[in-house]
Amino acid sequence: MNTLDAILTRRSTRKFSGEPIPKEIIEKVIEAGRYAPSGGNSQATHFMVFTDRDILLDMAELVQEEFAKTEITDNMYRSYKASVTASKNGGYVFHYHAHVLIVTANLKGYGNAIADSACALENMMIAANALDLGSCWINQLHWLDDNKSVRDFLEQYGLKENETVTGGLALGYADSGLPNRIPLERKGNPVTWIN
Repeated sequence: MNTLDAILTRRSTRKFSGEPIPKEIIEKVIEAGRYAPSGGNSQATHFMVFTDRDILLDMAELVQEEFAKTEITDNMYRSYKASVTASKNGGYVFHYHAHVLIVTANLKGYGNAIADSACALENMMIAANALDLGSCWINQLHWLDDNKSVRDFLEQYGLKENETVTGGLALGYADSGLPNRIPLERKGNPVTWIN
């Protein structure tokens, strides 16, 4: 798959087969993230790669428990509100039972922390598509970055005290075989030409 096809056909996958991904394929996806641009070539994005099913289930249970404690407000971001509502209803698995969850973190107070990690996550999603894997950007751990229980959990698996969780990537084989690659109409992201 050429680069433009990999970009233009990338879609989010939220239903995974559960089939394990060979480590060498996961490593290719991570390498794509590690080669993403970063401010001043700082290369400060930290990649935490979770593949243990029990740890992923424990993490999902903790995230559900912490979101369920959150009060829903009128001006709450709709995706955040959906996570809280689903958690209150029970059975919420924020990473969609993906075989792999890659959590990105970066230095607290570093002005490009989110931007650098976003570049890495996008590179990994494009690489995943090119490798016939499904992927989905995951924000829930970023939203819970200040939550003591969630931070304690992640710190036992390598998150450093001076790091902030910047995002995550659910990664796995799509339950339908190949990832959905049907193009979607662009309804936003306006372009203004100044000639």
